[in-house]
Amino acid sequence: MRIGLAQINPIVGDLAGNVTRCLAALDTAGKAGADLVVLPEMALPGCPPRDILSDTSFVAAAAEALRDLAWRARELAPAVVGTVMPSGSQIPQHPGLTNATVLVRSGEAQLVAAKRLLPNHDVFHDPRWFLPGPALPPISIAGRAVGFLVGEDIADEGATVHPTSELLAAGAEVLVCPSASPYRQGILDERLHHARRCGCPVVWVNLCGANDELIFDGRSFVMNATGQLAALLAGFEEEVDVVELTDAEPIPALTSDPERELHQALVLGVRDFARKNQIERAFVALSGGIDSAVVAVIAAEALGPQSVTAVHIPSRYTQPRSTSSARELAETLGIGFEFVHLEPLHEAAERTLGDLLMGGTTAENVQARLRTVIMMGFVNHHGGMLLNTSNKTEIALGYGTLYGDAAGTLSPLGDVTKPGVVALARWINREREVIPRFTIERPPSAELRPGQVAPFDYAVVGPAMEQLVQENRSNPALRRSEHKRWQMGVVLKVTRKAFGMGRMIPITRR
Repeated sequence: MRIGLAQINPIVGDLAGNVTRCLAALDTAGKAGADLVVLPEMALPGCPPRDILSDTSFVAAAAEALRDLAWRARELAPAVVGTVMPSGSQIPQHPGLTNATVLVRSGEAQLVAAKRLLPNHDVFHDPRWFLPGPALPPISIAGRAVGFLVGEDIADEGATVHPTSELLAAGAEVLVCPSASPYRQGILDERLHHARRCGCPVVWVNLCGANDELIFDGRSFVMNATGQLAALLAGFEEEVDVVELTDAEPIPALTSDPERELHQALVLGVRDFARKNQIERAFVALSGGIDSAVVAVIAAEALGPQSVTAVHIPSRYTQPRSTSSARELAETLGIGFEFVHLEPLHEAAERTLGDLLMGGTTAENVQARLRTVIMMGFVNHHGGMLLNTSNKTEIALGYGTLYGDAAGTLSPLGDVTKPGVVALARWINREREVIPRFTIERPPSAELRPGQVAPFDYAVVGPAMEQLVQENRSNPALRRSEHKRWQMGVVLKVTRKAFGMGRMIPITRR
C-alpha cells in the first residue's frame, strides 16, 4: 500500500485557496502512485480557526468547499482531509461542531473520523467549538483495513476513551492520524512515542506553516509495525511524499540540533505572519545589542534583505561601538540601514517635561518611548510592521518600557530566554561571523544612562524565570509586569508555555 503524506500550509479562512492547495498535493501524490493521500487536520478551514467557527455562514462555506474539493478530485487518488462538520447536536451558546476527517473518493465525501479527545489546555480550547465525535470503524483502502484518528486521539494514554485500541480491536491494520500539532521544543519525540505504542504501521501527517503565534512544523512520518521510523518529511516547510508501507525499512537515527530547529521555527513564524497578512516590509530597531541583532537575522532570512530595514537611534549614552556594530550587521545582511539621532527629541522632551523626568526611571523610559515614535514614523510612512526585539526573560521580569521597547506587532524572541538568544546567536555565527563578536560578548545594556548595565545575571535568572512560567507559578516581578504582557504584540510560541493565548493570568490579583 502506497501512502501519500501531504503536509501543506493552509491559511485560516481561505477556503478557496485551501481547496487549491489540497488539489495540488493530491495531484503530486497521485502521480507518484499513492493509493491514499493524507492531508492534515483542519487543512480545509486552516488552523486554528477559533471563534470564526461561531459564524454559521463560515461553517456552511466550509461544507461547500468540501463538496467542491470532492468533485474536483473525483479522478484523483482517494484522500483524507481535515475539516469542520456539524455534529447533529444542538447545545445553547455552542457551535456544536466536530473536528472531522473526511475521505474524498470518486467525487463523494465520507466521514471516517471525528476527533474524540478534545484538548483543553494551554492554547488548546477545543471544547469551546467542538463536541467529541463517534467511534467509527476502519475503512477498506487498497485491500487494507485503515483506521483513522485525529490529532490527540492517538495520545490516549490515561484517557477515559481509547480510540487507538478500539480501532485495533475492530481490525485496523494501519492507523492514519492527520494532525495539526504546533511546534514546541521536544515535541517530535512525544509524537514518535505515541505512534510507537500502537504496534502497527502508523502514518502521521502534520500541518506545516504558521498562523498568528502558532508554528506548525510538519515533520510528518511513517512508523513501521516494529516501532521504527520509516520516513520523515522535512521540518518547517511544505512537502509531499509517497511511502510504501509494506516492509518499510527504518531510516537512520535522528540527530538533534536545537538551535537550528529554533531558528527554522522563528523564520517560518515571521515569514508566514507577514505573507499571510500581506505585510511587505519589516522594521527593526537595531541597537547594537544581541536581541535586536538576532531579530534582524531572522527577519532578513524570513522576508528577504530587500524587505527589512534596520533603524539605529543612538542616544547621548550610546557607545560608538554599538553604532559601528549595528551598521556592520546591516551591511553583512544586506538590509536597509537608517541612522536617526535621538538627541533632538530627547532635548525637546526634557524642556517640555521638566521636573517630571527627575527621579526613578522616568528619564530612561522617555528615551525608549521616543525611539518608538521614530520607529512608528518609518512604519506609518513606508508601510509594514515593527518587529519587537524583547526576549522572554526581559518580558517575564518586566524589564522593558511599556509603549517603548515593548512595542511591535510581532515578537520573534518573546518565547526565547536570554540564554537561549545567546545560544542562537552563537549558532548563527557557527560558520562565519554574521553577528559582530562585540554584540554577542558585550554586557547587556539598554544604554539609557551613563555606564548602564542590565542588573541581572541572565545565566541564573533566565532559567529561574522560565521554570516559573512553565510551571504556571509566579513571583513579584511576574505579577508586577502582567499588564505589560497584556499589551504586547503577538509572541511566536516555541516552548510549552509562552506568553499569550496559552497563559491567561489576571492583571488584578494578590
